[in-house]
Amino acid sequence: MKEYIETGKIVTTHGLKGEFKVYPWCDSPEELTEYKTIYFSKGANTFSAAKVLRARVQQTVVILQVEGVETIEQADALRGKTIYVHRDDIELEEGEYLIQDIVGLEVFDADDSKKYGVICDVSKTGANDVYHIKFEDGSVKLIPSIPSVVISRDITAGRMEIRPLKGLFDDED
Repeated sequence: MKEYIETGKIVTTHGLKGEFKVYPWCDSPEELTEYKTIYFSKGANTFSAAKVLRARVQQTVVILQVEGVETIEQADALRGKTIYVHRDDIELEEGEYLIQDIVGLEVFDADDSKKYGVICDVSKTGANDVYHIKFEDGSVKLIPSIPSVVISRDITAGRMEIRPLKGLFDDED
């Protein structure tokens, strides 16, 4: 599992005093304002910490100011960079998972252990997430993340067991 989790991308500057706008990849922009420290990748799994001085939501973006960034020029140099938070700083309820932990899970039939494929993407639909399963032939099929379909998830083992609804996959009865 990744130690640092991608949480947004810096899209532009804000004002003249080093603030920048972040397009959040969290469940909500407000969630991004809760972190006291963000991280920037320095390459090869190396990250540098930046203490958050101010964070506020403006429509669909978050305006951040971090220690050491005091001018519009310094903020502009960060444009396009991905920001990260440390996994330990993320509070998850029982049964909640990070999308980054779901992508890459191998998917098996809960009844006969037949391997279907690998989770390659997750879509948020509002009612429930939808998992994209890439089959060995390259095709991608979608399943709803609902208890009657997703029987178990074992993030540590990299395994998910499902019971597809009738007609969900073309080769099903």
